[in-house]
Order: sequence, then structure tokens, then C-alpha cells
Amino acid sequence: MAAMMAGMDEVEVVVAHSARATLRVGDVFLKVDAYQERLDLEVEAMARAPIPTPQVLWREHPVLALGALPGAALGRLGEPSTASPAAWAAAGAAARVLHAAPLPPWPGRSLEMLTVELDGECEWLVANGVLPADLVTRNREVAQAALRPWKPVFIHGDLQISHVFVNGDDVTGVLDWSEASSGDAHFDLASLTFGHEEHLGEVIAGYGAGVDLDVIRGWWSVRGLLFSRWLIEHGFDPAAPGREFDVLKARM
Repeated sequence: MAAMMAGMDEVEVVVAHSARATLRVGDVFLKVDAYQERLDLEVEAMARAPIPTPQVLWREHPVLALGALPGAALGRLGEPSTASPAAWAAAGAAARVLHAAPLPPWPGRSLEMLTVELDGECEWLVANGVLPADLVTRNREVAQAALRPWKPVFIHGDLQISHVFVNGDDVTGVLDWSEASSGDAHFDLASLTFGHEEHLGEVIAGYGAGVDLDVIRGWWSVRGLLFSRWLIEHGFDPAAPGREFDVLKARM
């Protein structure tokens, strides 16, 4: 029995919180989500995306099984990226291809809804002593650049670097499409470079024209302010080096 167990793949917990969990067993990722609609949306988004995505192996609520992507993640938040400049540019080029695709049929978050939610999070951060009032105020000012009407495009919605896989200088696929929708192209670019501002030029070189740097910086502030409470409440630490609080402090 011990010999049999030694030959089995270990179960790796990739991420786990009260909303969902992702496990890896060998070359298979298992996503567990109580909301069937979210898994259904993720599968449809991957089918519509014109860039590489994981292979759907099977789906039986509440589990979605996906094949592993070749290569490794572009990087991790809070850690230096070892990916080449060309790989970062390739990630920008992949984002451009996605943004040029037909819009998905479901809506994204509206500007009005986002603004109300952001202001509520700012109030919570200050009222609970999580961040100094001047830091929150400054970032809310920077965030305003992003809070303007935008031409909707097909966005990934959570294009953080751990979701982009590369092999050498090439993008082999993009993971985790549960937040895909129509939205602002700059939001994806900001998510991709969040905490890795040093690679922004490479991403833009791959993406091409039409990028407003002030809007990118605005979305960095939006993300840091908007998601910090969720991270805290789900067992993550936005105060860890290189993460949300450091990004917000860099705007001062």
C-alpha cells in the first residue's frame, strides 16, 4: 500500500477560499465552485477567446477539470519575474488579440456600479484603520483617471501574471476566465502589470498603440483599493511585500 501511495500524484492546493478552490493533481486542474453559472461562464469565455486556453477535460457541477498548460506562469505578485522581456511583450500582444475579438454576450461591471463600490471600499479602509486616510484619498484621486467612459472590449477580467503561462518567449495559454466580460482594455493591462510596473513598457510594446498610462495607473489604484478588504476577509495578506498596499503606497 505504501508503495502504491508513493507512486501517486500529490494534490496541490493552488488557491482555496470560501468562494471557490483550485486543486492540481498531476497534469489536471480541478476547479470547485458552488456557483454553476460561474463555471458555465468560464467555459463559454474560453471557447470564445481567440488566444490559447486550457483544455476542458470534463465538467460535473461543482467541479471543472482542465488540462495543465505547458511552461510556467509569467510571474507571481510580490516576487521578481524571471520571464524574458519578449515574454512580457508576448503577453501584451495576446491581450491585444483578445481585445479585438467580438464582445461576449454578457455585460461587465458598469462605471456607475464600480464607482459606488470603490467609494464604499475607501470608506471601509479608513473607518477600520486598515490604511491611512491620506493614502486612501491620494489613490482615490489617481483612480479617477480610470473612471471614465470606455469603449467596451472582450476582457479577461483578472489578467494577473499568475494566470498567464509562457514557455520561453511565447504565451502558451491563459487561465481562470471566471471574470471575463466586456469592459475596459486598460483594466486587463493594469492587472497584468499590477505590482510589476517595471515591465509596463514591455507589455505596451507588445500591445501596440492606444494605451493611456494615466488610466493604467488609475486602474492600479482601483484594484488596490477595491480588492484589499476581500483579500483580508479570505485569508490573504495585501500588506505582504510587493502586494496591494505597496502598490498603493507607490502612488504617494
